Amino acid sequence: MVGKISESENSESGSARVVFAARLQALFEAAGNPTLARVRRAAAERRSSVQAKNHTAVEIPAQRISEWRRGDRLPKTFDSVEFVILALRDLALATSDSVPSELTHMPTWQKLWEHAHADKDTPRPTRGRDENQARPVLTSTLHRDITHFVGRDAELQRILASTKRGRVVSIHAINGMPGIGKTALAIRAAHRLGKEFPHGRFVAELHAHTLGQPPATPFDVLARLLADLGIDPRYVPPSLEGRRDLWLDRVNGKRILLILDDAADIAQVEPLLPAGEGCLTLITSRRRLDLDGAVPLPLDVLDPDSAAQLFIDLAHRDSADDRAAVEEIVALCGYLPLAIVILAGRLAHRPAWTISGLAAEFTAATDRLAELGTEQRAVRAAFELSYRDLPPERARFFRNLGLHPGLDTDAHAAAALTGIAVDTARAELDALYTDNLIDETTPGRFRLHDLLRSYARTLADNDTDSNGNERALDQLLDYYQASAASADRLLGPRTRPVADCLAAVSPRVEVQEFSDQACALTWMRAERANLLACLDHVTDRQPSRLVELSGSLAGLLERDGPWPLAVDIYHRAALAAGSLADRLGQANALISLGYMRRFNGDRFEATDAHQQALALYEELGNRLGEANALHHLGVMRRDRGEFGPGTDLLQQSLIIYREIGNRLGEASVLHTIGATQVVSGELGAATDTLQQSLVICREIGSRTGEANTLAALGVLRQKTGEYGAATDVLQQSLIIYHEVGNPVGEANALTRLGGVYRLIGELESATDVLQQSLIIYRELGSHNGEADGLFNLGIVHQLCGEYESATDALQQSLIMYRKLGSRDGEGNALIGLGVVRHLCGDYELATDLLQQSLNVCRELGNRLGEADALNYLGVMRQQCGEYELATDLLQQSLIIYHEVGSLAGEADALNGVALVLLSSGEPTEALAVFTEALAMARTVGSQENQARALDGTGRCHAALGDIPAAVSDLRAAVEIYRHMGSPEADTTAAYLAELESRSLQD
Repeated sequence: MVGKISESENSESGSARVVFAARLQALFEAAGNPTLARVRRAAAERRSSVQAKNHTAVEIPAQRISEWRRGDRLPKTFDSVEFVILALRDLALATSDSVPSELTHMPTWQKLWEHAHADKDTPRPTRGRDENQARPVLTSTLHRDITHFVGRDAELQRILASTKRGRVVSIHAINGMPGIGKTALAIRAAHRLGKEFPHGRFVAELHAHTLGQPPATPFDVLARLLADLGIDPRYVPPSLEGRRDLWLDRVNGKRILLILDDAADIAQVEPLLPAGEGCLTLITSRRRLDLDGAVPLPLDVLDPDSAAQLFIDLAHRDSADDRAAVEEIVALCGYLPLAIVILAGRLAHRPAWTISGLAAEFTAATDRLAELGTEQRAVRAAFELSYRDLPPERARFFRNLGLHPGLDTDAHAAAALTGIAVDTARAELDALYTDNLIDETTPGRFRLHDLLRSYARTLADNDTDSNGNERALDQLLDYYQASAASADRLLGPRTRPVADCLAAVSPRVEVQEFSDQACALTWMRAERANLLACLDHVTDRQPSRLVELSGSLAGLLERDGPWPLAVDIYHRAALAAGSLADRLGQANALISLGYMRRFNGDRFEATDAHQQALALYEELGNRLGEANALHHLGVMRRDRGEFGPGTDLLQQSLIIYREIGNRLGEASVLHTIGATQVVSGELGAATDTLQQSLVICREIGSRTGEANTLAALGVLRQKTGEYGAATDVLQQSLIIYHEVGNPVGEANALTRLGGVYRLIGELESATDVLQQSLIIYRELGSHNGEADGLFNLGIVHQLCGEYESATDALQQSLIMYRKLGSRDGEGNALIGLGVVRHLCGDYELATDLLQQSLNVCRELGNRLGEADALNYLGVMRQQCGEYELATDLLQQSLIIYHEVGSLAGEADALNGVALVLLSSGEPTEALAVFTEALAMARTVGSQENQARALDGTGRCHAALGDIPAAVSDLRAAVEIYRHMGSPEADTTAAYLAELESRSLQD
C-alpha cells in the first residue's frame, strides 16, 4: 500500500518528468549530495561489476546525470539511469539508516522512469488575460513603518536621490550585522518612495537567519511574487528558469519596488531581480553581496549622538543629568539599534529605575560575557539582562516560547505550552510585550524576533530538567490537536470515524471550543501556519499525532487548499498510519486523500484511495466509515458518467447512514443522489430527493449542507426553465457559503448562477460571475471547477458573437474534461464547440463534433445532453436545406425535452421546428409553432428563445402579408437581441429596416 500511494503522488506536479526529477534530487540529498564526478565513477563501477570482467566500464557523462536531475533527456532504456540510481542508493544507505523506502525500491524507480520517459512534453501554462487575473493582484506587502527612525538620514537620502536623476538605480544592497537596522531602512525608504512605484511595493522574506526555517529558495519566492502579481499558482512554471522568465516578463515596463529581506547569498537573489529600468530592488543581508550592478550600501552601527537620541526617545526620560550614563549604555550596546530599543523600552516601563542604575547593571553584564566578540557581546548582554530581570515564572514562560514550532502564538497556545491558565498567559504575554521581548503582530497574537527566539531556545535547551521541554511541546500539541478536532466537527464535510479510546489531553491544557462555524473557521485560519508547522514537527517524531492532527484539518484544507498541499499531507498521514498498523487512522487518511485528489482532478487515484479505505473499514466493521467510502465511490462513478452504478453505491451508503442514525450523512447522500438525478434528466425525482435533503439539513442546523442543497435545487430549476426561482435559490446558497466561509461552494454557486444569467440573456452579469468563479477555482487548484467555468464562459462568448474567444475557452474545457475523465463534461464541451463551428460556417466540423457529443451522451444515458445534441444537429440540417432530416432530429429532441420536463429545451426545439416549416414555405403552420414556442419561452423566462420566436413570428407575418404585425414582432426581437448583446440583432434589424422601407414605398 505504501508503494502504491507513493507511485501516484504526481498530482501536484502536473508532469511525470518533474516528479522523476524531484525524486532523483531527493535521492541525491539522502546520499549527502555527492559530486557528479563521484556519482559518475560509482555508477560505472556498478555497471562493470555486473558485466563481463574484461568489459570496460562506461562512464556516463556528468552533464547527462545533471540533465536527468532536471528531468531532461532521459535515456531510452532504464539500464543507463538504473546504475546511477543504484550508486546513489548505496551512498545513501551508507550515510543513513533511515532512507525512505520509496528512494530505494527499484521497481518503483522503473515505473517512475517509464512515466517520465513517456511524458514527451512538460505542460506549460498559457499567459492569457484570464490566467493573469486568476488571483487578486496585490500592490503592496510592505510592513508598517517604524515610529522612531534616527541616524540613517544619509543612507536614506542616497536611496531616495537615486530615483530622481532620470534613471532609477536598480539595486541597493544593504548589508550589516544582525540588529543593525537594515530592514528598518529598507521599509522607511519604501514608504517614502511609495508614489514613485505605482505598480507594486513588495517584501520577500528570504529567511537566511530565521531559526527553525531554511533559507527561502528562489524557486519558492518567485512563486509567491508571481502570486502577488495575480498569477494563478497552478500556472506558475515548474522550473526556476521558467519562473524567473515569467517574473521578468510580468514586471517588464512597470515601476516595481522590491525588498529582498535577509538574503543568504548572490545565488539566492539573482533570479529574483527585476530587469526593468523602472524597478528598484532593496536587498538586506548580513553578508556583503558582491552583486554585479548593485550599489553597495553598508550599514555601520549608529553614531553616538544618534544612538543616544534613540535611547532617550524610547525611554521617555529627561537625560539632562544622566547624559553620561546614556552615552555609557549606548556604547555598551555597541550602538546597535536592537539592543538600544530593548533596554530603553525596559526603562520606560520601570519608573523606579534610574538611567545610571541601568548603566551600572549593564556594565557588569557585559563584563561577564567578555569572551564574546564586541558586537555579539552587546546583543547578548541586552538579551540576558532583560531575561535575568524577569520573575522566575515569567523567565520559564519566555524560555518555553522558544520551543514553539510555529512563528507566532496567542494566549491559549502559550498557556498550553507553559501549563498555566489562559488569563495568566495573556498577562505574561503583555508583560513580555511591554519589555520589548516579543512583538504583537495582530491584536492578541505575538511573535518573537528571530534573534530572541534563538536566545530563548538556547536557554530552554540548557534547562536542567531534560524532560521539561518534551512535556511542554506535548501539551502544546495536545492543545492544537484537540482544538483543531473541535473546530473540524463544525467545518468538516462529514462525520469522521474515531477510535473508541483516544489519547487523553493533558489536564493542564484548556482546549478551544467554538459556538459556530464562523468562530471555528476564524480560529483555524489564524492558526493555519502553526498547525502546519506542528504537522511538520511531528512527522518524523510522533507519527500517531500526524495521523490524528491531519484528520482534523479536512474542513480547513477543503475550503482553503491549496489542494496539492492537502494531498501531500494525507499521503504522509496514510503512510504513517500504515507503519503503525493503525487501520482506522489509515482508512480515515485514505478517505481524505481520495477526497482531495478528487478536488484536484485526479479521479482515478481518488477512486483507488477510496477503495482501499472501504476495504479497511469493512475489515474493521466500521459502518460509518463504510458509508463514507461508498458515498465517495458513488460520486466518483457519477462523475465518470456511470449514473447507474454510481446511484447504486449511493443508495448503499444511504441505507447505512439511516441504520446508524447519521442524519448529516443521510442529508449529504440525498443531496448527491438528487444532483445525479438532475444530471441524468430525472428532474421530477430530483425535486423530491433534494427537498428531503434540505429538510434534514435545516433540522440539524447544517448550514453548508443547506447551501449545497439549495445550489443543486438552483440547477434543477434552471433545467426546468424556472429561471427566476433558480436565481433566487442560488443567491440564497451564495449568501450562506459566504457566511460560513466556503469558497468551494461559493465558486460552484457562482458558476451555476452564471449559467442562469446566460439563459435569461444577462450576458454581462454572466461573464462577471463566471470570472469570479474562475479566480476561486484557480486559487484552490480545482481542475473540475475550472473546466466548468471555462465551458460556461465559452458559451457566453459564443452568445456575444465572440467566436474566437468562445472556441479558445471551450477547447480548454474539453482538454481538461478529457484529462479528468469527465465524460459528461466532454459531451457538453463538444456540443458547445459544434455550435460555434456551425455559427462560423464550418458545417462539416460542426456535424462531426455534435455527432461525437451525441454518442457520448447516449453512452452515458444523459438524456438532456442527447436532446441538446439532437436539437443543434437539427438546426444545422435546416440551414443546409435538409428539411426532412432536420424535422426528424428536432422532433426527437422535443420528445426527450418533454419527457425530462425541460420547458426551456422544448421552447428551443419548437423554434427549430417552426424555422424548418417557414424555410420550407409553410408560414401559417410555422406561425402557430413559433407562437407556441414564444408562450413557453415567456413562461420560463428565456430571453434567447423569446427573441428567436418573435423573430420567427415577424417573418411569418411578413410572408403572410401582415406587415404591421411583422414590424411589431421584429422590433421586439431586435430589442431583446440588443439587450443580450447578441449578433443576431444586426441581422434582424437589417431585415426590419428593409421591411419598413418596402412598406413605405407601397
